Formats: sequence, C-alpha cells, structure tokens
Amino acid sequence: MELELKNGDYVPDGIGGVRRVSGREALAQRVLFRLTARRGSFPFWPELGSRLYQLGSLPASQRSAAAVQYVTEALAQEPVDVEEVVLTPQPGGTAELQVRLSCQDTGLDVMLEVQV
Repeated sequence: MELELKNGDYVPDGIGGVRRVSGREALAQRVLFRLTARRGSFPFWPELGSRLYQLGSLPASQRSAAAVQYVTEALAQEPVDVEEVVLTPQPGGTAELQVRLSCQDTGLDVMLEVQV
C-alpha cells in the first residue's frame, strides 16, 4: 500500500490519518508522478521523472516522437509496457498527452496536460 497523493499533497482519510491506495490505483498514481516530475530534479534519484517539459523546445514535427521516447524512458522502472502515446496540441501552448499502458494483461490509460 502507498500513501495517496493529490496535487502534491497527501489525502486525509477523514479519521486523522492519510488515505492509502494499492493495486491499479497505486500504479496509476506512480505513473502520473513519474510523468509529471521533471527528470533530474531529485538529486539522489536523477533518473526519476520525465523530460516531457522539454517538448516545447522541439519543432512541432518532432514532438510526438519525442513524447513516446520521454514516456518510455520515464516509465522504464515500472511494471508496464507502453502501448500507445498520443500528443494532441491544444490552444494556449499546451497539449493533451494520452498514454495507454498494459500491465499483466490489463490496460491502464492515463491522460495529462503538458506545455509545448
């Protein structure tokens, strides 16, 4: 079991403790954390996180391929296979990132917004 995080804070359980998650919910939480954390920002764990924040410095034509590489790299330590990564530009300098994963014959889809 892992402590539940939401927007970088632990989630209270309503009885003076902290909510815990396990299984698929814990995996989804770890995946989102690895994708949103900036790779290299943790000095004692330099490979934690992703380089998705660098997408905006690339030409638009290279962003989708880079997104696949960055997602695969970020999730290399998790027990998942990256099946599909779709980067869809949005107005205002952002893009929607949809990631389809498989883990032990079960699918897991995550979606987040990234700056481009």
